[in-house]
Amino acid sequence: MDTSVVIAGAGPTGLMLAAELRLGGVDVTVLERLAEPTGESRGIGFTLRTMEIFDQRGLLPRFGEIETSTAGHFGGIPVDFGVLGAVHEAARAVPQSVTESVLAARATELGVRILRGKEITRLERSDEQVTVFTADGTAVTARYLVGCDGGRSAVRKAAGFDFPGTPATTELFLADLRGVELPPRMTAEQVPGGMVMTAKLPGGIHRIIVGERGVPPQRRAGPPSFEEVADVWKRLTATDISHAEPVWVSAFGDAARAVTEFRRGRVLLAGDAAHVHLPAGGQGMNTGIQDALNLGWKLAAVVRGTAPKSLVDTYHDERHEVARRLLANVRAQSLFILGGEEVAPVREVLKELACHPEVARDLAERASGLDIRYPAGTGHPLLGARMPQLALTRTGGPTTVFELLRRARGLLLDLEDNAALRHRAASWTDRIDVVTASATGIEPAGTSAVLIRPDGYVAWAAPGSHHDLTSALTRWFGPAR
Repeated sequence: MDTSVVIAGAGPTGLMLAAELRLGGVDVTVLERLAEPTGESRGIGFTLRTMEIFDQRGLLPRFGEIETSTAGHFGGIPVDFGVLGAVHEAARAVPQSVTESVLAARATELGVRILRGKEITRLERSDEQVTVFTADGTAVTARYLVGCDGGRSAVRKAAGFDFPGTPATTELFLADLRGVELPPRMTAEQVPGGMVMTAKLPGGIHRIIVGERGVPPQRRAGPPSFEEVADVWKRLTATDISHAEPVWVSAFGDAARAVTEFRRGRVLLAGDAAHVHLPAGGQGMNTGIQDALNLGWKLAAVVRGTAPKSLVDTYHDERHEVARRLLANVRAQSLFILGGEEVAPVREVLKELACHPEVARDLAERASGLDIRYPAGTGHPLLGARMPQLALTRTGGPTTVFELLRRARGLLLDLEDNAALRHRAASWTDRIDVVTASATGIEPAGTSAVLIRPDGYVAWAAPGSHHDLTSALTRWFGPAR
């Protein structure tokens, strides 16, 4: 084997996955089609859940000062994300180029090999390995291949994944501009004939998104011209931006597709390679990062031999359902963003409902990635949900749940100094950390112990879990040592 795992694509998803695999002790090689980063930034922020993920891995300080806000939207309808009461808020104006730079530096520090200018042309598979061939004659053999190479994924096509869904019916333009001042329109704003949106980015750059209602995608050899974008902007806003300097221009549509399976033998998919949709609420890049977090520790454990191959199957089981719900979420938002007068009554009703805290909380959770709950049994409210940040007191000084997850290992929190509990977990301490501490503000009150997976989701909690700790440890971390 040239490497244990080869990843196609050095975007946020591929780089995050590479780092997670290295934290799990696995040899990783990343193959990227482009010779150099483009500097273009489709994604420009982090959802609340992604902020938590970066905190769990100690990455937030690397981004410097981040502008955050509790102001959000669902399909252009304002929603107060403050109702979630989370430690973090969603991040604004973080260009994807910055995210890729931070994650690439982290991956390189951990020993990931990133090879650029490697366009994948074909692959060969067997029951034991995958060999990837690139246009320049490179061949890399690995135990597993993960396609993180975007919506036009070469890996997805070469491996024969089915990619059903709905085709794009509307074209939208995206442009980053210098030399122009525009009023902020942070949510998708309905105007006669279409929708417009603006955001201010670092370096004096303004991002605009504009789409004319009912205009289908056009066939072009390359990106649209800035003149096309400026003409549409003027028609919809009566504002002339033709004097601006375009940094980059792109077009996208409202197609919604997801693969029928996230794994075919030794080939897996993550991020846009597995699901594409209208970038409503910036959920695309963030969902890809969450795919990587789910897959990384599982694939690392299987490659190391500490867990059975069936653990990787849970990646499809969990993330395919997330993708299904995501597409339903985004398609609902697209009706409000791209729809005309026919959806105005529904938009008005939802706008009124969003003023109620219960509805606002549900919409905010969907848009933030906090609504995800993986199958983990019944009997305790935390089961299957992400573990929120908690302040902990233990011998040696205060800490937090997120600090204890920095090493990407499992975590058993003993909140009642239970020696018998720690004894039952002793045979897994090569894969999990066992910490005795007291917690401030844990919900529900009376929780005595929590087993947290490396991705921050709760696998077992006491009292109340219908299965015992030993079963949970074996299921998620393999047989006892």
